[in-house]
Amino acid sequence: MAIRNKPRGALTVAAPIVFLALVLAGWWLTTTLTGIEAWRLPDPLAVARKGVALLSRPTTWRQIAVTGGEAIAGCALGTVVALPLAYAIYRWRLLAAAVEPFLGATQALPAIAIAPILVLWVGYGITPVIVLCALMVFFPILVSTVVGLRHIDSELLEAAALDGATGWTMAAQMELPLAAPAILGGLRNGFALSVTGAVVGEMVMGGSGLGQVLTQMRSNVDTAGMFVIITILCIMATILYVIVYRIERSKRYAITQ
Repeated sequence: MAIRNKPRGALTVAAPIVFLALVLAGWWLTTTLTGIEAWRLPDPLAVARKGVALLSRPTTWRQIAVTGGEAIAGCALGTVVALPLAYAIYRWRLLAAAVEPFLGATQALPAIAIAPILVLWVGYGITPVIVLCALMVFFPILVSTVVGLRHIDSELLEAAALDGATGWTMAAQMELPLAAPAILGGLRNGFALSVTGAVVGEMVMGGSGLGQVLTQMRSNVDTAGMFVIITILCIMATILYVIVYRIERSKRYAITQ
């Protein structure tokens, strides 16, 4: 079994590397053969040189830390609010009937539309950015948690009830642990959204993170710098995504055992 899995594991690692190499090659050929202006589309080497220059500055790392901190804080806040509400929706049908029709509409609201309202309510600075991140992750986590709770095997819950599990004991020892993979799936997507929320928030509401840097580079028509910042944001979101994904897989394995 382990021998059969080795080629599959190697393919999993090699496929994204090959794809990235093809994208970079196509990018380089496009800039070389078409003669497109550098301010429209810089070549990969120019972006790499800009990236080295930016990452050699301590300021850039502080800005990365600010944006990452806002994203993590917003995701934590959204999760703390979403989980109890999701459990309440799962438990009380009347609340579910009242709330669920509006969940789809609220998920369709773009972050750029919410940000100006938060400025009026909260003001500028880091607080509205964290609130925006929390709003962006709140609904995916809420929906995934409700779905996960509703798909728990009812026979397991009935067996736990026969053993005397009720109320908080049932929730803490049975329902939430069994729904953990679904909750973590929502959290996995939520982290990626929270990075987007942090950047949009900084661009609209101010701040000292990567979103503010991106705004300045746009004003200076620094396209290579913008590519670098976008790449950093993608890497941040990917790292958070992979961390939660690994935890989610371990939870799924534990449940199946």
